[in-house]
Amino acid sequence: MQGEIATNPDQSLLIQQKKKKNFRKKLDIWLLLLPTLLIFIFFFLVPLVFLFVTSFKTFDANSGIGNEWTFQNYIKFLTDSFYLSVLWRTVKIALLTTFITIIISYPVAYQISKVKGRLKNFLTLIVLSPLLISMVIRSYGWVIILSNKGVINNTLMDLGIINQPLTLLYTEFSVILGMIHVLFPYMVLTIMGSLERIDPSVIRASQNLGASSARTFFSVMLPLTLPGIFAGSVMVFSLSVSSFVTPAILGGPQVKVMSYLTYEQTAVMLNWPYGSAIGFLLIFLAIITIIIYSRILAYSEKGVAIQ
Repeated sequence: MQGEIATNPDQSLLIQQKKKKNFRKKLDIWLLLLPTLLIFIFFFLVPLVFLFVTSFKTFDANSGIGNEWTFQNYIKFLTDSFYLSVLWRTVKIALLTTFITIIISYPVAYQISKVKGRLKNFLTLIVLSPLLISMVIRSYGWVIILSNKGVINNTLMDLGIINQPLTLLYTEFSVILGMIHVLFPYMVLTIMGSLERIDPSVIRASQNLGASSARTFFSVMLPLTLPGIFAGSVMVFSLSVSSFVTPAILGGPQVKVMSYLTYEQTAVMLNWPYGSAIGFLLIFLAIITIIIYSRILAYSEKGVAIQ
């Protein structure tokens, strides 16, 4: 008993020392995170809160933002067919961009994941090369290609295929094309990461059991790469649904999307409450889409596990 009593102070001292060490570790972590947290809070979260509050304020063209509270900004958007059509166009462009990007990116990611060494680094660099160029420059590059006197129309007219220029610029087609060019690398990298994590023995086992290449792809490879497809889809959809530069340059006022509408209301009409409401509806749309994507992915993974 005396020995146990003698060791108790030592044990309590060790426990206190461990608690101090754990506290110091946690304190060090928070001190390292503090600069980033402060930047996030003051330059993102605080302005976002102010904009959210502003979205419930009244507006007068003569006096500006009022002091009264109202839901009219949200009601105006949700009950006006024109604004709802802009919302639908934004979602449609984002969905088409995401779907086409998946179709184009998957074969590229598959081929890059199969090669090794310098060739793989070179191909990855080619995929990433558009990110080294400003989005504005890339968009104006498409303007040169798609305009009435651009490369495509001049070539087709010189060959005698068409008699007058095709309307390619300032259309939904041009916006989707520009968005695919901008967001293509993100999808390739995420799918490539999932492909590289697949055990080659799983593919060989499927082939040894007599499965065709198509059956192996749809039953083995595609389910195993769903996390990469999901991550890339969320990234591409979120960036495309909120993109401003590419739709503004390639679509212009003829193809208005939510981001362009927000800019028009805040910078041109100076209606900050209504512009803030449109912006938060866009954020809400992105959040709902991410939730739906996660539900679909969880259901797909559950189905694969059952099989």
